[in-house]
Amino acid sequence: MTLQSMTGFSRASAEHDGTAIAWELKSVNGKSVEARFRLPQGFERLEPQARQAVQKRFSRGNMQVTLTITRAAGMLVSPVVNEVLLKDLAGLAKRLQEQFGASPPTADGLLALRGVLDIPETTETEETRASLDAAVLSALDAALTGLEQARQAEGKALGDLLLGHIDTIEALTLKAEADPSREPAVIRARIAEQVALLMDAASNLDEGRLHQEAAFLATKADIREEIDRLKTHVASGRALLSGGGSIGRKLDFLAQEFNRESNTLCSKSNAAAVTAIGLELKAVVDQFREQVQNLE
Repeated sequence: MTLQSMTGFSRASAEHDGTAIAWELKSVNGKSVEARFRLPQGFERLEPQARQAVQKRFSRGNMQVTLTITRAAGMLVSPVVNEVLLKDLAGLAKRLQEQFGASPPTADGLLALRGVLDIPETTETEETRASLDAAVLSALDAALTGLEQARQAEGKALGDLLLGHIDTIEALTLKAEADPSREPAVIRARIAEQVALLMDAASNLDEGRLHQEAAFLATKADIREEIDRLKTHVASGRALLSGGGSIGRKLDFLAQEFNRESNTLCSKSNAAAVTAIGLELKAVVDQFREQVQNLE
């Protein structure tokens, strides 16, 4: 399955019996799929079907879905003015002005009075409406396909970027594993040196107990488990990216695991070189997690 980003844009246009149809779709990051519709008056009836079409295509992303309908000039309905009533009202307003000093009437004020201006409803049969609705939904399907393609294109780029981060995480893990400070002989020499310094500083210390504590601290500072888990997480990340689909949440959890292991590696390290590797690892994991937020 193809990876998808949650960000994208698409526009699709169509024409049906003199009516121009245009859909515009914008998608950004979101925890789930949520669509907000802007539909012309009279086309609110299509929102349930349009929402279902969006939810069928996508599982995550906040979307703005806008429909524009433009009818041909010949299809526009001309307003009808009741000129007799308008004339009577204008005369009444003039008498009120002369007798009581009322404000003079305005054209928009008179036209706003009930019964003066009438805009007839378009005569649209059920068959005509159903045909137009089908054309509008077909154009939406084309717009959704365009958005899907845009999100997939960005998803592929994100997948390549995330694989690069995983490669870097693996390289740093292997570097920490191979660091000379983790060699048993080096560890023994470092502990022996530290014990000798302590014995010189305080001759009344129990040498046997001191060696036991040193051995315990050396065991506690071992990062073998962290390295093994990082290797496992690297394999899991590659498997998820190669499988594709809606893996954003899974990769976000994996990023948290990467972060946990890199934090533990830094805290357990007793060598400056390994600590430096751990800090670099944390920086790469932060970049990985930031990019994962864009995936569906």
